[in-house]
Amino acid sequence: MRSMWKGAISFGLVMIPVKLYAATEQRDVTFRQVHRADGGRIKFRRICSVCGEEVPFADVAKGYELPDGEMVVLTDDDLAELPLPTAHSIEVVNFTPADQLDSILCARAYYTEPEPAGLRAYALLRDALERSGRVAIARVALRQRESLAALRSREGVMVLETLLWPDEIRVPDFEFLEQDIEVRSQELRMAASLIDSMTVDFDPSQYRDGYRDALEELVAAKMQGHEVVRPHPRAEEGGGSLADALRASLAAAKDTGGAAGPGRRGPRAGDAGGPDHAAAADGGGRKRPAGGTRKRQPRGKASA
Repeated sequence: MRSMWKGAISFGLVMIPVKLYAATEQRDVTFRQVHRADGGRIKFRRICSVCGEEVPFADVAKGYELPDGEMVVLTDDDLAELPLPTAHSIEVVNFTPADQLDSILCARAYYTEPEPAGLRAYALLRDALERSGRVAIARVALRQRESLAALRSREGVMVLETLLWPDEIRVPDFEFLEQDIEVRSQELRMAASLIDSMTVDFDPSQYRDGYRDALEELVAAKMQGHEVVRPHPRAEEGGGSLADALRASLAAAKDTGGAAGPGRRGPRAGDAGGPDHAAAADGGGRKRPAGGTRKRQPRGKASA
C-alpha cells in the first residue's frame, strides 16, 4: 500500500502524525475504446474550441463558465492562495453517536497509519472511540477540496470516512410520496415474517459480483476462441396480488432456509436466481476487555 496523504490528527491539544491510505478499491474489468474493424485504440485530443489548435496538458487551466457564456479562468497560483487550513490536518471538531451518522453521507474510506512518534496517542484515541461507541467528526482537505469526515475504529485501525456536505444530498421529490398508499395489516405481518426468515448475520465474503465473474468468463472464452453461450433471461411471472407474492416468497424462503448465508452463495450471472449482491465492509470496531493488550491475529485465522 502507498500513502496518498501525510499530516496529523488534531484532537484537542493532542497532535497525532499519520499517513492516509485508500481503504477500498474498485474491482472491475476495464476496457479500451477501439476501432471495431481492426482493434486499434481510439485516441482523444484536446482541441481548443476558439483557435482550433491542440492544447498540451501544461496549458490546460480551470475555467468557471458564467450564465452569459463568458469564462473565468483560474490558474494554479489563484487556487494556491485560497485558505485551506486543513491541508495537512485532520481537525476533530466534535464527537457524535455512531448510529446518528446517516450512511448516505459517506463518500470514501481511508486507513490511517500512525507515525512512530504518535503511536501511543493514536492507540489512546482508537481505544477511547471503541469504548465510547462514538465517532469523531472532523474536517480534512484532500486533493485541494475540504471535506467533512468521520473517524472511527475498525479492526485496530482508525478509518477516516469522507462525508458529503449536507447541500450535496438531493432531496427526494417523487409523486408517490404525496399519495396515500394503503398497506394492509395482513400483508405487513407477512412481509415482517419474510424479513425474519431471510435474516442472517452479515458476512460479505458470502457474496460475489456475478456480473464481473460472467464478464471475465466471456473475455476468457473470447481469448480461447470458444463459442460463448449466452444465458437466457428468466421469464417474468405475471398476475397475482401482492399478498399472493408475499405468501409465495415466504414459502420459498422457508423451503430454502432463507437468503444466502454461511455455506451458501448468491446466484451468479446467468443462473436462474435473484439479483446480484454487492459486498460492503462493516465499519464497526472489534471489542476487547478494558485495558487489555491487543494481540495480532495469525494470518488465515478470523479474529474473534
